[in-house]
Amino acid sequence: MLVNSKESIYYSGLATPYEVAKTADNTSVCPAWQISQARYCLSKAITADPEDMTLRFDRASLYIELGDYQKAAESYDQILGLCPKNVEACKMAAKMYQKCGQVERSVSILEAFLKDHPTEADLSVVNLLAAIYMENNTHNRALQQIEHARSIYCLGEELPLYLTVKAGICQVHLGNMEMAEILFRDLQLENGEDNVDLITEVADSFMSLGHYESALKYYLMLEGGNAGHNNGFLHLKISHCFLSLKERARAISFFYEALRTLEDNIDARLTLASLLLEEGKEDEAILLLSPPKKLESTNDTNTVQSKPWWHNGKVKMQLSRIYHAKGMLQDFVDTIFSSVRESLFIETMNQKVRKDEIAATAMPNAASSRGSPTTCWEPMLKAARAKKSLQKKAALKEEKKAAALAAGLDWQSDDSDDEPKQQALRESPLPKLLKDEDHYRLIVDICGDCIIFKRYFLTLHIWKRHTYNTMNTLSVEKKEELRSLGAQIASNTTDPTHGYDCARYIVQQHPYSFAAWNCYYKVISRLENRFSKHSKFLHSMRCTHKDCVPPMIIFGHQLTSISQHQAAAREYLEAYKLLPDSPLINLCVGTALINLALGFRLQNKHQCLTQGFAFLYNNLRLSENSQEALYNIARAYQHVGLVSLAASYYEKVLAIHEKDYPIPKLPSEHSGLPENQKPGYCNLRKEAAYNLHLIYKKSGALDLARQVLKDHCTP
Repeated sequence: MLVNSKESIYYSGLATPYEVAKTADNTSVCPAWQISQARYCLSKAITADPEDMTLRFDRASLYIELGDYQKAAESYDQILGLCPKNVEACKMAAKMYQKCGQVERSVSILEAFLKDHPTEADLSVVNLLAAIYMENNTHNRALQQIEHARSIYCLGEELPLYLTVKAGICQVHLGNMEMAEILFRDLQLENGEDNVDLITEVADSFMSLGHYESALKYYLMLEGGNAGHNNGFLHLKISHCFLSLKERARAISFFYEALRTLEDNIDARLTLASLLLEEGKEDEAILLLSPPKKLESTNDTNTVQSKPWWHNGKVKMQLSRIYHAKGMLQDFVDTIFSSVRESLFIETMNQKVRKDEIAATAMPNAASSRGSPTTCWEPMLKAARAKKSLQKKAALKEEKKAAALAAGLDWQSDDSDDEPKQQALRESPLPKLLKDEDHYRLIVDICGDCIIFKRYFLTLHIWKRHTYNTMNTLSVEKKEELRSLGAQIASNTTDPTHGYDCARYIVQQHPYSFAAWNCYYKVISRLENRFSKHSKFLHSMRCTHKDCVPPMIIFGHQLTSISQHQAAAREYLEAYKLLPDSPLINLCVGTALINLALGFRLQNKHQCLTQGFAFLYNNLRLSENSQEALYNIARAYQHVGLVSLAASYYEKVLAIHEKDYPIPKLPSEHSGLPENQKPGYCNLRKEAAYNLHLIYKKSGALDLARQVLKDHCTP
């Protein structure tokens, strides 16, 4: 038989007082239904026995565990209304209202309690009221409360030390330093280890107001005793005080002491690294920011912890900057590359999540709008498709459930919820990677250094991710720099398709730049012959810029590569009309005419051959008898069978030592990058010697052929 009592309500709700208390203390491991049941049982028990304060305290504690501070404050306030002399309820109600941001309500409760108990009030209430005043920067009112407590509750006696210290802190904030030192005198006479919290509170107050010397005096009181042993936070505060006093050496030593126990404190490590850099100790800063050598001793596989400090993005960023400043480019790339790649990937995923959220919020508005039929039918169709898809999924789920139950198996759905979960935004290792100038320069530096080390695939991955995320927000100058970088990557990768658009953009921006066209041709020469985008673009550029020579030359080169020498000669001659004094164009026309003369269908071969050599000699004149021009004439003579003339010109080539010339670069390409070329890459003596040895060998002069190879081709 059930009776109307708190015991019956406990047991009818399947919760004993012990279980309720246990639930209140361990809500983090209890299911939500048990917490709700405990709260329901407590409320019913309070209704059955309103005078039992223990139940009310239990319910208020449960609200605190759940993080519902407003209801906890109201519960303690109710207890205080029922038991006006309950000091604990008064203090807890004030603390909870303060957590809810209702400071005035918190103060009024404490002041009312003191007013209602003028002679027997608990000094802990005065202490709490003064602390609330001090947190809200009303130190004069806090001091008034402490002085009032001295005159009312401590007649002929000294105030407790904690109230005296609070009075001294108020004097410090009010600018009465002499009075504050008098009040702190008792604290200095006491044993520091017994008053660690009070000494720390005084020192923190001095430090917050910029009185670093006074703060140091109290911090050092703790540092010498057991309280300062392995106290990383204390050493950290001392180091900040020394740093503010410009005593860098002592600040550095205390930062090291702090990091012995607070090795995962990223801000302290970065501050110490900056100090070391300012002192010119780059190697020491690198050692500080580098992973420890013995990683086995730092990894704990039995506990679930966050990533170690050396995986932090800020640490890697600082370390990479040091490497880059010292010119250690390989270490720079190895340090920061993984974080940059992960950050760009996360930013890409986050952008997709944001787009999905915007689409999800815009869908109801679009469906409920009363616009024209053309604007409303698409959302309605999407909603209908989504509804059918959900119905199919639900039916399939029910079939799987029925089959599992029929087989006597436990049913566990693959989907935890009927509705798909919204993917949450992830935190990036480098949160500001796409937002400020420093991180933009970091991306450019990484890509440039990866190109130096020929890590083209990784460079292309970084470049594509960054371009995808930022192309709509960057300035025109930065966009052009990124496209130039993409063209440079494309000209070196095995698959330049990804960077073709960048090379095309560079040419569009600089249609008359031979350097831009050189890069474009380098990309095109590595693609398939029938690349549709290239053909259309080349035709467009020729129609738009009729006086632009590079498209004609590139088209002529492509015709030459498929042995259409007559069409190639026509293109070269069109370019010759515009630039008759160009050595390159004269060379191209000459080689095209000589190749055409060697064909079977041409009738006036000798005339065509003579014209071809005329252009080659014109190239020799314009090049001022350069080694390259002489070699081209010799190679042409050898090609048509005039080996005697070819031998004479090869000998002229061997007599010249050609210096190296810089390889053409993109308009915005960094000029300081190394060429990665061996010395003598412009010298044609080895090629000329080899061809000359072939002529001697064919004519039977084997000794002469061997001597030429020995003199010019032996390393």
